[in-house]
Amino acid sequence: MRKKKPLPLLRNIEISTIAAEGKAIAKYEDMVIFVPFAAPGDVADIQITRKRRNYMEGTIVRLHNRSGFRKEPFCEHFGVCGGCKWQHLDYSRQLEAKQQQVIDHFNRIGKFRFPDPEPVLASERTMFYRNKLEFTFTSRRWLSDDEVSGNEIIEDKSGAGFHIPGRFDKVLDIKKCYLQDEPSNEIRLAVKEYAREHGLEFFDLVKQQGFLRTLVIRTSSTGEVMVIVVFFHEDKPVREKLLSHLAGRFPGLTSLMYVINPKANDTIGDLDAKLFSGRDHILESMEDLQFKIGPKSFYQTNSLQAIELYRIAREYATPLKDEIIYDLYTGTGTIAAFIARYCKSVTGLEYVPEAIEDAKFNAKLNGLDNTAFYSGDIKDTLTPDFIRMNGMPDTIITDPPRTGMHQSVVEKILEIAPPRIVYISCNSATQARDIGLMDSRYRIDRLRAIDMFPHTHHIENVVLLHRRQA
Repeated sequence: MRKKKPLPLLRNIEISTIAAEGKAIAKYEDMVIFVPFAAPGDVADIQITRKRRNYMEGTIVRLHNRSGFRKEPFCEHFGVCGGCKWQHLDYSRQLEAKQQQVIDHFNRIGKFRFPDPEPVLASERTMFYRNKLEFTFTSRRWLSDDEVSGNEIIEDKSGAGFHIPGRFDKVLDIKKCYLQDEPSNEIRLAVKEYAREHGLEFFDLVKQQGFLRTLVIRTSSTGEVMVIVVFFHEDKPVREKLLSHLAGRFPGLTSLMYVINPKANDTIGDLDAKLFSGRDHILESMEDLQFKIGPKSFYQTNSLQAIELYRIAREYATPLKDEIIYDLYTGTGTIAAFIARYCKSVTGLEYVPEAIEDAKFNAKLNGLDNTAFYSGDIKDTLTPDFIRMNGMPDTIITDPPRTGMHQSVVEKILEIAPPRIVYISCNSATQARDIGLMDSRYRIDRLRAIDMFPHTHHIENVVLLHRRQA
């Protein structure tokens, strides 16, 4: 058999810029090299790990010159954990890269004209900013290089943390996570400690066996905390002892719930979340509004930035007292509630029925009687009869998932042709694609990116479109 040619080690290569998906770019003989955990201005030896006709991938094996944009990572798990891949980058440089990402997507994918973006809205907090995390229990944790190369036999391979990128079967045991404020770390470590002391079996995703599966922790800016423990199978006496231990150890928990998940995957959206103690929801507060968050509710994971995001959306929508607004992909109705007090009515549409029930609850909780919420596939819901019943919208606000809007939804919006569209997106690539489909009828007047996820390449973007004059 013909031996493969070994991949080269390239010496003294300069990193030039930031690329998509958080990697950096270098060039060698007109070939692009994608390099993780690098910073523009680095000069390094790069070991090529993958070679294709038009590009290569590589990793830094020796750093000769440190970029002025470099910062010392604050987390001991940096470089192994799949999150926070830009901890080594100065925050101001992160924001520049995110802004450029939006511009590149709009130029390359959208191919439409747009004004200069407004300045990126930086996150007030760059650590401990998330209000929701999900940890995975494992009986086959990821072993460090030292553990693998050592002579010591490792008996206990249990852990609780995050999946290693590209390895569904391996989980990094997290000692401290800087994404969510306390008591998040304390709760995770307490469950892990109790489980080890009492012989509770950690889950093996490959063999589909074990007891402890995942742990979801939700917090709010009001100080309320929800904990959801997910078990692979029911064992009432053992489950109740663990949950009672948690309730006693953390008496301030607002909500303690559990889920039995015997499925092959970790999703719990189709399973019942049962209450053990406290109440079945926590409350979040924005301005003078309150929102109910249940165990499966969608809610922006950066609470402080969510307020700013919704304020920008409201500013772009410029709602007037006699105007009708549609809120597509309304989720639990947070944007609708932000808008409702400033206009005639808001109609929210969402394909997840449970979210619509939360939206109705939130409207009632905040005394809003000019909202209506409907569940169903949006492309099938926006019919002429629906428009006659709810009124012709003056503004459509749309905040779809990362995949963007279905082309049929875009076509429905073009048929309705409201004077204004406010398009919120967590993926400027699909946003650019959708706006490109509307370019003949709508122009972009304003756009602004909001950083919801510091130390990652992700960016939220808000665009205001106005209908073109006939």
